[in-house]
Amino acid sequence: MNFLIKYKLTFLGVFAGAIGGYLYYHFIGCYSGSCAITSQPLNSTVYGAFMGGLLFNSFKKETTKNKTI
Repeated sequence: MNFLIKYKLTFLGVFAGAIGGYLYYHFIGCYSGSCAITSQPLNSTVYGAFMGGLLFNSFKKETTKNKTI
């Protein structure tokens, strides 16, 4: 459970990116089949999830512990 709390922003980004990727396929897409990412809904959803996770993870603050010598 601690793992989910620690990476909740990344998981939120993956979820939002997956929805965004599928919506991109549905509304814009590539109907000729020549586009590698947008020709299949699975490819577009996975790519969106990956990019959403990377984007939201970039806003995460890193915490450091100060050590006194």
